[in-house]
Amino acid sequence: MLKKIDHRILNKQLNLYYIKKKSPGIIFWLPNGFIVISNLKKFLRKIFNKYNYLEVQSAFLINKKIWEKSGHWKNYKKSIFSTLTNNEKLCIKPMNCPGHIEIYNQKIRSYKNLPIRFSEFGICHRNEKSGSLHGLMRTKSFIQDDAHIFCRKSQIKNEISKCIDMIYKIYEILNFKKIEIFLSTKPKNYIGKTKIWEKSENFLLNILKDKNIKFKINKKEGAFYGPKIEFILNDNLNRKWQCGTIQLDFNLPKKFNIFYINKKNQRKKPIIIHRAVLGSLERFIGILLESNNGWLPLWLTPFQTIVLNISEKYIKYSKIIFKILKKNNIRTIKDFENKDINIKIKKYTLQKIPYIIICGYEEEKSNKISVRTTLNNKTKTTYIENFIKEIKLKKPKF
Repeated sequence: MLKKIDHRILNKQLNLYYIKKKSPGIIFWLPNGFIVISNLKKFLRKIFNKYNYLEVQSAFLINKKIWEKSGHWKNYKKSIFSTLTNNEKLCIKPMNCPGHIEIYNQKIRSYKNLPIRFSEFGICHRNEKSGSLHGLMRTKSFIQDDAHIFCRKSQIKNEISKCIDMIYKIYEILNFKKIEIFLSTKPKNYIGKTKIWEKSENFLLNILKDKNIKFKINKKEGAFYGPKIEFILNDNLNRKWQCGTIQLDFNLPKKFNIFYINKKNQRKKPIIIHRAVLGSLERFIGILLESNNGWLPLWLTPFQTIVLNISEKYIKYSKIIFKILKKNNIRTIKDFENKDINIKIKKYTLQKIPYIIICGYEEEKSNKISVRTTLNNKTKTTYIENFIKEIKLKKPKF
């Protein structure tokens, strides 16, 4: 059973991506897969925009001294790709935190500006061991739906509460209903003072309690710069996936000496909230594929419909239907080859295209279409206008 739903096997039917043997861990998105990841970004962008995030793009190459300053080099140097150019050691970013701090630091901020919420679909690279690589699930290059919120101490509770609400909303739309929460505390290798860690952990502890969220303590599993709330998703096969995180960070602002100007015209250090919802988008697509046996949500799937003609006689009518669907922004393809209709239906059922639209004598005569739902092999006849309305009603509401 598990072998059948392995996303690498499903990919042979869906044709989403490929990985070259000579470039292990690097994803090449094919047209079908590019539609999926683009729609996932579009969906997330709309929600992030509602929560007033400002989208940025940090540099891919950052001086090694920045990573030494942040503490990432000490903790992750084996995973960081680096290069030497003009006697300058540069690192390909494994995460986005220092880049967002640099963006924050490019001008003086007032207390009136806070909170500032930077989001990024950051392309990160990590030198994972070849034995740990696994299709979309573990890669050397991945896109992270990352964000960093720069705020005052008095704003922490409200900002983290909003993050939690937003994360739950996104999971609900993506049909993940069973979610486990963990509070991960100070790890063995950490920066900063113990008192600061105790304060940070109590902040998160009290926020979870105030929101009546059940959680477990994950001892010594926090990030090296701060404790975190972890969101564990249970898929349709009852497997657990750690995806979302919210990390409270009092330490990196001190490391980088960033500040804002308060009401008294004094310099004060902001607090950073690190936030990711899905984590690696590649990995999350792999999770979705396996959890749903390759069936993606209608709004996310590469093509929502395929238009087929029963014979050459009905190509003209099929083309009319195809144009109407395209005009209404329904992602559709066509196959007007002179082949047996059952062979064509089988082909596109295996590709998991949600709706197969069939055009023949009865359909042309009545000015209707026959719609076959590939998930349950049910067929109905309807007007094209009604079908389009039905499709548009299935868009996620947020």
